[in-house]
Amino acid sequence: MARGEEPLLSSSRRASSETSDDRAGAEEDALLTGQQTSHDDSKKRGWPFWREVGLFAWAVAATAALIIIAVLYQHQQSSNTSDGAKPSAKRNVVFMVSDGMGPTSLSLTRSFRQWESGLPPDDVLMLDRHLIGSSRTRSTSSLITDSAAGATAFSCGQKSYNGAISVLPDHTPCGTVLEAAKRAGYTTGLVVTTRITDATPACFAAHVNSRNEEDLIAEQMIGEHPLGRVVDLMLGGGRCHFLPSSKEGSCRKDDKDLVTIAKEKHGYSYISDRKGFDGLNLGSGVKLPLLGLVANRDIPYEVDRRYVNDMYPSLDEMARTAINALSEATRDSEKGFFLMIEGSRIDHAGHGNDPVAQAHEVLAYDKAFASVLKFLDGNDGVMISTSDHETGGLATARQLHATYPEYLWHPDVLINASHSAEYLASQLNDHIALHSSSTGDLKDYINEELLQSGLGVFDATEDEVQRLVDNPSAYIFADIISRRAQTGWTTHGHSAVDVNIYASDSPHTQTLLGNHENTEIGEFIRDYLDLDLKPITDELIERGTLLDTVSATGEKLSWMGKPHDRAGLDELDHYH
Repeated sequence: MARGEEPLLSSSRRASSETSDDRAGAEEDALLTGQQTSHDDSKKRGWPFWREVGLFAWAVAATAALIIIAVLYQHQQSSNTSDGAKPSAKRNVVFMVSDGMGPTSLSLTRSFRQWESGLPPDDVLMLDRHLIGSSRTRSTSSLITDSAAGATAFSCGQKSYNGAISVLPDHTPCGTVLEAAKRAGYTTGLVVTTRITDATPACFAAHVNSRNEEDLIAEQMIGEHPLGRVVDLMLGGGRCHFLPSSKEGSCRKDDKDLVTIAKEKHGYSYISDRKGFDGLNLGSGVKLPLLGLVANRDIPYEVDRRYVNDMYPSLDEMARTAINALSEATRDSEKGFFLMIEGSRIDHAGHGNDPVAQAHEVLAYDKAFASVLKFLDGNDGVMISTSDHETGGLATARQLHATYPEYLWHPDVLINASHSAEYLASQLNDHIALHSSSTGDLKDYINEELLQSGLGVFDATEDEVQRLVDNPSAYIFADIISRRAQTGWTTHGHSAVDVNIYASDSPHTQTLLGNHENTEIGEFIRDYLDLDLKPITDELIERGTLLDTVSATGEKLSWMGKPHDRAGLDELDHYH
C-alpha cells in the first residue's frame, strides 16, 4: 500500500499505541481492585505532547483576548450611539424641518420627478436614501399638533399646547437648544422660506404665549429678550414685522423700527433684497451677526420663485450661505454651530391642497438636504431632518365618482402646470380689479391665460370656469388640477399622521432609529451638543419678570404677551 493510502488508524500513525495494551491491563486491574494505577506517563511524554499543550493554551488565551476586545468594542459603540452620542471632535448640528411634509409628500414628489425627467421607477430622492425612522406629533392640547407646539417639542424637548412659542402649558418659558448652544459657545443660525417670525423659527429664539404675536416675536429674535441676542444669522422673509408702522411695507401695529434697533443696539449687519443677498457670496461675504429679510412676507413658492430668481434666493442658496458663513466663523473655535433650516412652504402647499406647489417645494427641500450632506461629507457634525406635522391629508388617489374607482393616479398631469394656485388666484384678482371686462371676456381670460397657460389644463368645463368667476379662489385652481391628477386631500388643515425622520450617515444618529415622540428629537440635539437647558429656563424665568410691564389701567403685561386662549387645554379631541 502506498504511504498516502495508509489507514488513518494504522500503527505507523500512532506511536503511543505500543504501550496501550499494558496501560489497558493496568486500568482493568485498578477497576477490579480499587487500587490506583501507578504507571508514570511523564517519562513517556515527549515534545509532541507538550507542543499540543502549548498550542491549546495559546488558543484559549487568544480566544479570551478576542472576547475581551469584542466586549470593549461593543461597549464603545454603545457609548458612542447612546444618549445623543457625544463625539470628541467639533460638533455641528444642522436641523432641517420640512414643515407639513408627510410620507405621501415623498410618494407624490418622487413620481412627479420620475415623470418630469424620464427617470426609471427605482430612481429616488436624496431624502429616501436617508430615512431612519418616524415621529409621533401630538401636542398637549390636541392629537393634531400645530407648528408652534411641534417646534416647541424640537426646541425645548417638551410638549406644549397648540400656539405655544417655547412656552409650556403653565405659561412658563422653556429654554431652547439654540439658546443653550449660544450660551455654550456655539454659533447659531435660522434659515426659512416663510416669515422669520413664523412659528417654527420663532420657537428657537423667542418665548410667546401665542404664535399670532409676530411683532413681539420679531423684537425678541433680534435680542430684545431676557438673554439678549442669541441668533447669529437669520435668513428668510417677514421684513414687514421689523419695519415701523409709518414706513411703507410695514405690518407692525406700532412704530418700532426693529431694523435700526437690530443694527445699532445688537450689532447686526442687514440685507433686504436679492442684491444684498448676492453680496454675501454664498457665505464668504457674511459679517455676523446677520439679519437677512429678503421678502416682505413669505418667499414665493418655488414653482413661482424660479421666474423671479433675480428677486428672491432659493432655499438651497440660503442654506449653503448659512452653512459656509457659520463654518467659517467657527473655523478656529473649539465649538461648532447649530443651524435650523426649514422648508416652510411645503406646509402652505398642503393647506392650499396644491399638488403642483407641493411637489416643487419638496424638490427644493431635497436639493437643500443634499447640499447639507455634501458639507457634512467633509466636516464634523450631524444632520437631522423631520417634519412638525403633515398638512392636507394628502393621498395619491382620489375617488371621483360614486362607482368603484379604477386604480389610477396621474402625477404626470402636474408637469404641465407652470405656476401655483396661489399665484394664479392672485393674477385673477388683480385682473378683476384692473379691468371692467364682460363676463365673457373674463371667462376667456380665465380659460386661456390661467387654466391653459398656468395650470396646463385644456379641458376645463364651463362649470369650473364659472366657479372661478364667482369665487376667484386659489382653492378652486388647486382642486381643478388635483382632480385631473386624481390626487386626494382630506383637509385644509393638519393631520395626525406620523412623519418621517431622516439623518446624515453618522453612527451618532442611530438613537433615532425607529418610531419616536417628537420631543426625543429635541433631546437628541441637546445631548449631542452636550447642552443643559435647565439653567437657561431658570434664567428666562428670573430675568423675564424684570421685563414685565404694567398697562395704563394697571394690568400686568407679561414679556411673553397675552395668554393664549387655548393655553392649558388637554382635550385630545379638540381640533384647531
